[in-house]
Amino acid sequence: MRDRYESPLSSRYASEYMLKLFSAEERIRTWRRLWAALARAESKLGLPVTEEQVAELEANVDNIDFDAADRREKEVRHDVMAHVYAYGLAAPSAAGIIHLGATSCYVTDNADVILYRDALRCLRGELLSAVKSLADFAMEYRSLPTLGYTHYQPAQLVTVGKRAALWIQDFMSDLDELDYVLSTMKLLGCRGTTGTEASFMELFDGDGEKIDEMNRMISAEFGFDKIFAVSGQTYPRKLDSRILNVLSSIAQSAYRMADDIRLLQHDRQIEEPFESTQIGSSAMAYKRNPMRCERICSLSRYLMADALNAPMTAAAQWLERTLDDSANRRISMPEGFLCADAILRLCKNVSNGIRVNEKIIEAAVREYLPFIATENLLMEGVKRGGDRQQLHEVIRSASMEATAAMKRGEKCDLLAKLAATGEFPMTEEEMNALLDPALYIGRCPEQVSRYIAEISPLFAGASEDGADISV
Repeated sequence: MRDRYESPLSSRYASEYMLKLFSAEERIRTWRRLWAALARAESKLGLPVTEEQVAELEANVDNIDFDAADRREKEVRHDVMAHVYAYGLAAPSAAGIIHLGATSCYVTDNADVILYRDALRCLRGELLSAVKSLADFAMEYRSLPTLGYTHYQPAQLVTVGKRAALWIQDFMSDLDELDYVLSTMKLLGCRGTTGTEASFMELFDGDGEKIDEMNRMISAEFGFDKIFAVSGQTYPRKLDSRILNVLSSIAQSAYRMADDIRLLQHDRQIEEPFESTQIGSSAMAYKRNPMRCERICSLSRYLMADALNAPMTAAAQWLERTLDDSANRRISMPEGFLCADAILRLCKNVSNGIRVNEKIIEAAVREYLPFIATENLLMEGVKRGGDRQQLHEVIRSASMEATAAMKRGEKCDLLAKLAATGEFPMTEEEMNALLDPALYIGRCPEQVSRYIAEISPLFAGASEDGADISV
């Protein structure tokens, strides 16, 4: 529909998997699976719920009449009760036992945890897939010297692959956080209106062990081995805060990588992918803008800001529950996942197609290498009998003159100036012999190789499209 607002996250950026996961259809289907699981547990534990009623509920999980639910919601102003009614129309023999003993948060909160768990699993696969692409890139260029920067000023040499390893390490930190959240996620369970399980104490005649078994059965059916030890009406909103913190962390890492690439593309050292027919500007036909990395940064800013919603919600729960978290969570949580999904897909796309302009990189290295080499030249000069402090002053003075010449558009003539002083115990030719960039990259190749070898076993679980959702 072109005459209604549509979120760009759904129309332009997010994957089909994530869009379906957070669709109304999947949400209500999960509600129905929870209602069926509750009825099944109640039946097995002796409540007046028949196997036939459970079977009819199971058979109609996907038979969702949204129109009937919408009409009912207009009458009762309650979305959960509207869908209880619609489910009862689809499974009339079970209509009288749907939602028995439960409160609305049994389906809304448990469904959210299930959907968030599945979404985190998807993001885990996408994260590993993006890291795998970066790891391949890092290994390919682990020994290629490039100018390092501190304060965005020329510094000692690093390698192209070593810089990519820094990006990877950030993402691996995100993976650690994501795995921790996944490993500690719990269901709310079926706890009643204020978390006291009073309704089930009535249904099970005070038999607490049956209540515990009911919750174990429901949790196991959805792949959870624990429920929260205590709760109000909802699961603790600290979980939402943890989840959005992880998504924000991913955004921070992605922004750092994309911003670095944007800076380097300005200098033409490396470039993001650019299609043969891609247009960079409507007016300047020569333009080659880093639009994918710019999009990563733009979406990452949104996600980092979105993550502020969950702490405010967690902090304002008003005793056992308040409803002012509901509208916020309906927006902030799904859109956080859709945004993280879009960011990681873009990261992989960029990582798979980074172009390295080796001649430009070499020219930048050669321009600054005489300055970078001065410490080694100083050591060599001392070995040849020079005074360390005097040679330091010679190098400092000549460096300032060479820098001033470069600012006038002239070539760097530092070595010629050093040789011309007569105070430096090396000829220009001898100094030039020390200008091999490989002498100034330290252990970069080894550091990259060791780090990638350390993390590479994780890539066995990453599919090519990032859709692997294994934990």
